[in-house]
Amino acid sequence: MELIQKHITEILLLLFLIVTFLQSGIDKVTDWKGNSSFIKEHFKNSPLKNSVPILLAIILIMELLAGALMFVGIFHLSTTGAKEIALIGAVLSALSLIFLLVGQRLAKDYAGAMTLAVYFIIAIFGVYLLSK
Repeated sequence: MELIQKHITEILLLLFLIVTFLQSGIDKVTDWKGNSSFIKEHFKNSPLKNSVPILLAIILIMELLAGALMFVGIFHLSTTGAKEIALIGAVLSALSLIFLLVGQRLAKDYAGAMTLAVYFIIAIFGVYLLSK
């Protein structure tokens, strides 16, 4: 319990990111066709239009891996105080957001890109806390 109290900020931040990334990844797995159709339409006028399935798969893997690492990281953080696994998950979540930002900018979806900034700030704050 002492370790949970000591790392409560990191744990809450990781929980937020886990919900964000695992939900997004699970949604892509359970509705691949719907997500793929939406993304293809979204990127129809961008240089990424012919690469949507492979790029969507890459983002899916990154989201699920980030969520899983942060989930395991919470366990390690709350039982041993070890931050390494959670940090790798947080870094992977930040990288995923950068990839998504590039896509939004190329699609000229500036409002969507701006929305990602909020998640990125949270992810970077997590990286900062976990790397201390």
